[in-house]
Amino acid sequence: MAIRTARLRLEPARYTDLLAVAAGERVLGQALGVSVEPDWAGPDAMDAIGRSRDMLADDPDLAQWWMHFIIHEADARLIGLGGFKGQPAGGQVEIGYEIAPAYRGQGLATEAARGMVDHALAHPQVDHVLAHTLPADSASTSILKRLGLRFIEAVDDPDDGPIWRWRLDRI
Repeated sequence: MAIRTARLRLEPARYTDLLAVAAGERVLGQALGVSVEPDWAGPDAMDAIGRSRDMLADDPDLAQWWMHFIIHEADARLIGLGGFKGQPAGGQVEIGYEIAPAYRGQGLATEAARGMVDHALAHPQVDHVLAHTLPADSASTSILKRLGLRFIEAVDDPDDGPIWRWRLDRI
């Protein structure tokens, strides 16, 4: 089920969609029924897409709590990638997102993140949402603050190195 906001549709990436990514933007656009913005996903995202594809091959039901394509509805255009880092566990989910450079500065990343947070907190098994950023003030930290997430700690993540962890609790 897609997450819908005022201007966006966050479509869960299915296994076949992730195969289409490897086949190129034309094939991906046809699979999703949209055009594809250049730089819709950065190099780190491409690594995550490969891992996600492998996970969904084994368990297609993970799609709802994993990677989502961010589609700008009015433009019918794939503009980014976001979603969750797995199913709710211990009352929590973690979100992540990125928007193509041409679509930044329009509040779309905030809108996508808000959609993910609202979607997660609508599920009774989720009592808080996490996110992490690089350890510096940035557009991402501003988005998280705007959504009500609060800084909880600086950590040295074994995969990502130094990061700041953010949290929003269900009210």
